[in-house]
Amino acid sequence: MTAARIIKKEMDVYAKKYPILAITGPRQSGKTTFLRTEFPHYEYVNLENIDVRNFAKDDPNGFLNQFTKYVIFDEVQRVPELFSYLQTKVDEDKIMGQYILSGSQNFQLMQNITQSLAGRVALFRLLPFDLQELQTAGWLNDDYAVNLQRGFYPALYDRDIPSKVFYSNYIQTYVERDLSELIQVKDLKLFRNFISLCAGRAGQLINLNALANECGITQPTAKSWLSVLETSYIVYQLHPYYSNFNKRITKSTKLYFYDTGLLCYLLKINAPENVKLSGYKGNIFENYVINEYIKLNYHKNLLRDFWFWRDAVGNEVDLIWQQSEKLNLIEIKASETIQSKMFKGLNYFEKLKPELVESKTLVHTGLFGQKRSQVTIQSWKDAGL
Repeated sequence: MTAARIIKKEMDVYAKKYPILAITGPRQSGKTTFLRTEFPHYEYVNLENIDVRNFAKDDPNGFLNQFTKYVIFDEVQRVPELFSYLQTKVDEDKIMGQYILSGSQNFQLMQNITQSLAGRVALFRLLPFDLQELQTAGWLNDDYAVNLQRGFYPALYDRDIPSKVFYSNYIQTYVERDLSELIQVKDLKLFRNFISLCAGRAGQLINLNALANECGITQPTAKSWLSVLETSYIVYQLHPYYSNFNKRITKSTKLYFYDTGLLCYLLKINAPENVKLSGYKGNIFENYVINEYIKLNYHKNLLRDFWFWRDAVGNEVDLIWQQSEKLNLIEIKASETIQSKMFKGLNYFEKLKPELVESKTLVHTGLFGQKRSQVTIQSWKDAGL
C-alpha cells in the first residue's frame, strides 16, 4: 500500500497541454512507484539498466522508435544524448503527454531540458509525503514530534522501515552514489561531518566562512558542497524579503532540510520525546512547517514565492508567501500556549507596510485552531494550507 500523491491531479491537467512532463525530486521520494502506479497506460523504461542505457546512447532513433505512444523514461539524465532526439520526436508526432521524464539529479535533468526541450516540457517536483497525503492514508500521528522524528519518505510507511535504519542507509547510498557523480570528494568522513554541521544550522542564517572553518575546509569548498546538497534535494535555502524599510535588513539566506526525519537523524535525535527535549526543538519545528508550505507549493503547482524577513535589531517574520500582490505572514512557535508576545514580529512588519499585508498566521504545536480579529491561530496539522 502507498499513499495517493496529490501531484497527480496537476500532471493530468498538463499532460493535455505539453508533449512532455518531467518530474524530479529526492531519491526515495516515491517517483518510480508513483509513475508506475498512476500512469499504467505508459510503457516504463528504466535507464539505470545498463543494457537499455547503452541502446539509448548508441542508437537513439532506433531506441525511441521501438515504443508505441506513451512512455516513461526513468533516470533519464543518465542519457543526455537522448534529449535532442526527444525534441525532434515530439515536434514530429505532436502528441500531448507523449513522454514522462523522471530523474533524481535535478541539475543534470534541468540542464538537458533547458538546452533541448524548452517550451515542450511541464515541470513537476515530487517531495516526500506532505501532511495531506499522510492524513489520507491514515498514517499521520496526532503527536507532532512522532511525525517530525520519523520523517516523511514513503519507504518509512510503505515498508515500515525504522527511521534510524532508513536514514543511515540513505546517507551512505547518497554519499556513495549521487555525490561521486557530481563532485570529487577525497574525504567522505569530512563530507558527512559537513552535512551534520549543516543540520546544526537548520533554521539559521548561513555563514559560509564559519561553516567552512568549523569543518576544516575552504569557503569555496563549503559553497560547492552546499550546492551539491541543494541539487540532491537534501537542503534548500530560503531567501530574505527585500523592500524599502527604514532599518537595515538581513541579506543572508536561511538553511533548511527537505525532510525533518533526516534532520533529526543527523542531530542524533532518535526518539519523538527527544524532539521535545532538544535545544533544536524550535528549529526542527520551524523547518517542518516551512517544508509543508514548500511541499504543497510543488505538489499542487501553486506557484507561490517564499521568503523570510529579519531586520538588524532582531524583528523577524519566519515565513512570507506571496501569490498575488499582497503578502501572507507566518509566525512559527514550538509551543501549545499562545501568548500575545508571539505576534510581535507579525505586527511589527504590518506597521511598516500595512498596505502589503493580506493575512497573518501563527502556527503552533497544539491541535487547535482559532480565528482572532487580526491573526489566525493554526495547528501544525493544518500547516501549509
